[in-house]
Amino acid sequence: MGAGGVMGARGRGPGGPVVEVGSRVRFEGRTWTVAALHGGQVRLIAENGEMAALLLSLLFADEGFGVAAAPAARRVPPLGLLKSLPAPVRERALAWERHVREVETGRPGGSAAAGPPRDAYDPDARTLAQREEAKAAELSAAGMPTSAVTVRRMRARYRSDGVWGLVDQRAARPRSALGRADERVVAALLEVLEAGQERSSGTLGRLRVYTERLLAEQHGDGSVPLPSPATFNRLVHALADGRGLLGSARQRRWRSARPAPPFVPTTVMAPGELVMMDSTLLDAFVVLDDGVVERPELTIALDVATRSICAAVLRPKGTRSVDAAQLLAQMMVPAPMRPAWPQALAMERSVIPYERLLSVDARLEGAAARPVITPQTVVVDQGSVFVSSSFVAACGSLGISLQPAPPGNGPAKGHVERTFSSINTLFAQHVAGYTGSHTGERGRDTEGEAVWTLAQLDDLLQEWIICGWQAREHDGLRHPMMPRRALSPNEMWAALVAVCGYVPVPLGREDYIELMPVKRQKINDYGIRTYDHKTLNPYRGEASLAADGLWEIHYNPHAPDEVWVRLPKPGRPRGYGWEAVPWIHRTLVSAPFTDFTWQHVRSTVTQRGSRVQHEHDLALALRELLERAAAGHGSRRDKVVAARARAHGAANEGGAVWGILYGQQPQTAADGPDEDDGFDHGEEAFAEDAETEAGEADAAGEYQPPGPAGAEGLAGVGAGDNEGQAGPARDSSVTVYDPFEESLRW
Repeated sequence: MGAGGVMGARGRGPGGPVVEVGSRVRFEGRTWTVAALHGGQVRLIAENGEMAALLLSLLFADEGFGVAAAPAARRVPPLGLLKSLPAPVRERALAWERHVREVETGRPGGSAAAGPPRDAYDPDARTLAQREEAKAAELSAAGMPTSAVTVRRMRARYRSDGVWGLVDQRAARPRSALGRADERVVAALLEVLEAGQERSSGTLGRLRVYTERLLAEQHGDGSVPLPSPATFNRLVHALADGRGLLGSARQRRWRSARPAPPFVPTTVMAPGELVMMDSTLLDAFVVLDDGVVERPELTIALDVATRSICAAVLRPKGTRSVDAAQLLAQMMVPAPMRPAWPQALAMERSVIPYERLLSVDARLEGAAARPVITPQTVVVDQGSVFVSSSFVAACGSLGISLQPAPPGNGPAKGHVERTFSSINTLFAQHVAGYTGSHTGERGRDTEGEAVWTLAQLDDLLQEWIICGWQAREHDGLRHPMMPRRALSPNEMWAALVAVCGYVPVPLGREDYIELMPVKRQKINDYGIRTYDHKTLNPYRGEASLAADGLWEIHYNPHAPDEVWVRLPKPGRPRGYGWEAVPWIHRTLVSAPFTDFTWQHVRSTVTQRGSRVQHEHDLALALRELLERAAAGHGSRRDKVVAARARAHGAANEGGAVWGILYGQQPQTAADGPDEDDGFDHGEEAFAEDAETEAGEADAAGEYQPPGPAGAEGLAGVGAGDNEGQAGPARDSSVTVYDPFEESLRW
């Protein structure tokens, strides 16, 4: 086949030097030049003219074989960078490629191009030097002065780097967004930007002043001049825009708390493997007792594997650790169908394998279509509710691993944060009294639009979770066998439970009490502070078997009319049992109240005389507060506190967690149990809003709302029936939903 039969061969494995015609190799201790390659043979010529023909395998197997001089290994040109170049530079390089090909092959498209070559570039009639001279003359005549040496240099670049070698490298040089700014100015400005992430937002002028001060401290006054204001502002944006250092204060704090990338997505394959909990204010107003309007606080638990909202608790402001523990109980028990819910929300009507699960867990009979998930790991933030000793103890007793997220790090629990946003857009914005995500989106009379009470809104939310969230396709849920189809949380749970299995975890009365906050107190002759009952008689003045000699007491902050004391019970399996101890002043106060109501009363009553008299005065003040707020008197703060207490009382009446487990509140062995928080939660003054203090003096008198003209007829009906009776006054700016009145309007 001749010398052109085989263009080259690679020696000593992949990536080794290339042996081709013209290469100088070492063989048998001498240097040879490769004269020809044919098939598996090679012809060599020594320096003295001696010739040798041998197999390539014998040449490569020689111990002294090596390539003394060979063409550089060819590299793939960075063709992708051509698109990043300016259009004129790219077009010039492609034009030179056509010229070089025509010089070497006679055709602009290469040797494979169709058509005869031009006479000036015919390889059979012209030498390579003549073709180079002809190309230089042609380009010069076209207005681009070129010499034959330039054409020869472009040919060498094309053989080495391809079309990228023909690019004007001045246009391909990397350019810095900072231009030619002084490195000292850049370093000082970046230090000022980094230090200001936790500060309030300021102007670019403040950055210039701080940078100038820092340069004076580091290099001396006037040693490093600052660029002009316009150049300095461009430099600030070049440094800060990509790093998020010029956003709002909230955005800067978020980025500063974010961990360093790269970010690895959280992958979980089993329900309950990772559950995230968090609380936020719902973007909707609710009407509390006596017409007080405020935004409730929503606490949810989200299962990452199925994106299921396993549990949700809607409370007035002031989420307590017992609410977080309540989520744990809600997750592990089936959600019962409520009377007003349609049968389409039942589990037996859903995609969940109801019949198979019912044979394992009889509690699922008549349950709603919400998964029952036992958490293994719970991710929470650094809020006092989730890091409290009672919640940590509750997780430990249920075998749940608690994983606190870094402070202020939203991305660490991004799934639940995104779920809150979805709740606002898919549910809250359709609720009467929607507030918007911030005050700039809030309407003029949003409080007046609120019509739902806390219990009604909670019922709507629980119904929406089943029909509007659990049955809705979630883009983040993909089955491995169907990656192009998004699944709903219920469908994902049905798919995973078939693989991971389902083990029911029943909770009893003692489990519910264990989830409550705990305090340790003595049992004195008069009982436990303001809690007493005859069941404590054998233990008055006695020390417990614990190391500190104190007794373990559990309480519910939302219903502090009774507490539970762990007392020895030899007949029980664990040797102890729970006894309910009522509040001694329960007969004085019939209205519901909560822990923060009691704290508000404590802050307004001066302690005097004995402790017993002081507690009695507190009880009387509490009754007066609730009665005054119910009658429309008192400060706005008093009304808010009383309304929250009534809302919490309504939420606890009927069960909350206990109603989910058994349909009723736990029965106590005490006669006439009473409740109050008599523990040392701190007797500091209740923090009042400064904006409400100014109007409290005017609010002391009885307020008579004018009432809209359209409502006078309806108001007159009630006024005639209740004439002579002192009924509770209600703020006319609040619209309370009434089915009868609504039917009359329609």
